[in-house]
Amino acid sequence: MDERQALSSFAALSQETRLAIVRILVVAGPQGLAAGLIAERMGVSPSNVSFHLKELERSGLITQRRKSRSIVYSASYDALADLVKFLMNDCCAGHPVIRESVERSDNCCKPNDARSEGDVLA
Repeated sequence: MDERQALSSFAALSQETRLAIVRILVVAGPQGLAAGLIAERMGVSPSNVSFHLKELERSGLITQRRKSRSIVYSASYDALADLVKFLMNDCCAGHPVIRESVERSDNCCKPNDARSEGDVLA
């Protein structure tokens, strides 16, 4: 990931609703969620969610596909992994203690059954 793409990703994630959408989609898994269901889970209007989904898709952090009459959105795990790698390799390379701290984190990267949805969306 180059710096321009990282900046675009961070800009997209720097808004509260968009960050919450990405977190919901990560938990939803590769099958994703329809836009209406995302709006319902978040308690916001479909038009509000649609605006934020467009920004996240433009940044490459989520993808969309048509399923019948619905548009289904999924987290782009590759793009999210690239963003984490960008931070870990470019920003933290000189500080191995940061990498070690992330790897020791109790709540990082546990399977979904090992944590509650509240842990992810808090």
